[in-house]
Amino acid sequence: MRSLFPVTDLTTSTSGGDGPPAPSADREWSLDELAEVYAYPARPHGGAPGGTGTPGAPWLRANMVSTLDGAAQHDGRSQPISCAADMRIFGTLRALADVVVAGAETVRQEGYRPARAREAFAARRAAAGQGPAPAVAVVSGSLDLDFSLPLFTEPLVPTLVLTGAGAPADRMEAARKAGAEVVIAGDGAGVDPARAVRELADRGLRRQLTEGGPRLLGQFVAAGVLDELCLTISPMLTAGDAQRIAGGSGIAVPERFFLASLLEEAGFLFSRYRRTDS
Repeated sequence: MRSLFPVTDLTTSTSGGDGPPAPSADREWSLDELAEVYAYPARPHGGAPGGTGTPGAPWLRANMVSTLDGAAQHDGRSQPISCAADMRIFGTLRALADVVVAGAETVRQEGYRPARAREAFAARRAAAGQGPAPAVAVVSGSLDLDFSLPLFTEPLVPTLVLTGAGAPADRMEAARKAGAEVVIAGDGAGVDPARAVRELADRGLRRQLTEGGPRLLGQFVAAGVLDELCLTISPMLTAGDAQRIAGGSGIAVPERFFLASLLEEAGFLFSRYRRTDS
């Protein structure tokens, strides 16, 4: 892996003479190095470097993968278009988060399990005042979920279920009996994305990570609450009619993000974009 942006001592090495610097040799980065690159802002919503903002405000980042032709999945899952380095970053992003937010369909398709404690990140999480592992928050209006799964019955940190006030009462009770915390984040049957972010932050879960799926990410984008996108560009072509990384209703004016970092390994690009006003 090598850093392409910003330019650092990991980006280039001196080639000697008057010629341009030579690209550094690829190597596997340590988890500590990845954690430094993907660290959450010390002052969320602080703007560009040197900016000021509200300490402790929530920061919502998304982690997604896309092929060269825009497919976010192959045969309904993201794993076939991923790679080992992508999974290391996936694990790093989870280890840095207070909470992992996912839509019900993604939980079903990807076979979500509870987040686990990782010794490699234990000291970093302790220093940040975090528990041993992030919570998982599942977004579902209907609560059509299997509450007998380990995600609900065996988590290290209780799983949260984000739903609307109009969700079926029997399903809310089933979630609670399974050990999940039901969080009302909408006045109707569905979830208000902006309210979901606030409800999680009110519980001290301010370092937020969403892994999709595309419909949920589209809702966060449309609500204007996404601060950062970590996007892996997979050097693959799939054709077909697979979903994009974000779906649903569009927004009137495209929102501009700026490039914060770019890594590369074996043709995969690992980009990180931040909203211009974050």
